[in-house]
Amino acid sequence: MNDEKLIEDDKNKLPVKKRYFIIFLSIVAVLLGIYFINDILRYESTDDAYVETTTVSVSPKVAGEIVEVLVKDNQPVKAGDVVAIIDQRDYKIRLAQAKAAYERAVLNQNNAHANLDAANSEIELAQKDVERYENLYSVGAVSKQTLDKAINNLNSVKARQTMAEQAIFSSDPNDNAKVADAELNVLKAQLDAANLAMEYTKVVAPIDGTVSNKRVEVGMMVQPGTPLFVIVPNKVWVVANFKETQLEKMKEHKPVDIKIDAYPKKIFKGEVESIQRASGAKSSLFPPENAVGSFVKIVQRIPVKIVFTEDINPEEYKIIPGMSVVPKVNVRDEVKNNTKEN
Repeated sequence: MNDEKLIEDDKNKLPVKKRYFIIFLSIVAVLLGIYFINDILRYESTDDAYVETTTVSVSPKVAGEIVEVLVKDNQPVKAGDVVAIIDQRDYKIRLAQAKAAYERAVLNQNNAHANLDAANSEIELAQKDVERYENLYSVGAVSKQTLDKAINNLNSVKARQTMAEQAIFSSDPNDNAKVADAELNVLKAQLDAANLAMEYTKVVAPIDGTVSNKRVEVGMMVQPGTPLFVIVPNKVWVVANFKETQLEKMKEHKPVDIKIDAYPKKIFKGEVESIQRASGAKSSLFPPENAVGSFVKIVQRIPVKIVFTEDINPEEYKIIPGMSVVPKVNVRDEVKNNTKEN
């Protein structure tokens, strides 16, 4: 009798457990539904997104033979680091020649000025001698020969003065430009150019970054503009191609959760920096022509630039251009005024 009662009690309890379980599942389903609906309404996301940057091609500014290469592929460099050296021997000779020509011109100009100063001093003294002898001659104190000698000396000094002036000033009396100074300026410009060419024999990194696609080796003959390698900057961003239907509430500075496929357990923080004012197809080199009678409406993709707002340790996270990204833009929350500047 007792056994039958226990069996009956178990039959009565079983439906109660089922009902509680069903209620529990219903609550979980409702909560999950609310979560997903809220997620759909709050965020806009796309898997058509990639890490981007602008690479810099490094080229020499002077021609010559590469005698030293100081970097290798994937090596980090700082702006101003010497990465390659071009044979300097020819440029040293040109620099020495330009320096010698300039110094010689300076010396000649200094001598010309010294000669002019001396002639100016002598002409003043000779003029006074002529005036004194003229007075003495008028009273019979000196002979005509002595006066003529003083006049000849004055004329000689004037001739030297004229030659010294011609060595400095233009022969055209209406032209006040100094020929010697003009020549000196030309030689100074040539000296500066030779100095600059000498500096350019050392090829330097223009920005901080990582060396990539190295195409230079010792012994190569290079010309100005020859690509040696590419530097990939440390600063990167994300270009996400959202559907045009996702842009209604997307604005600049909206917060973004950035998930990079290479680091699935890490959520990086970012924000919308800008939205391109043309679709990806329209801004291509060959935009599509729809006036051919076979138009099919396709939802367009609009590139959105997203920047990182957190400091990222490059040793821990190597974020490389081209990596696949899934950004989630929070389009519901208002943009805060204290958004980090980038």
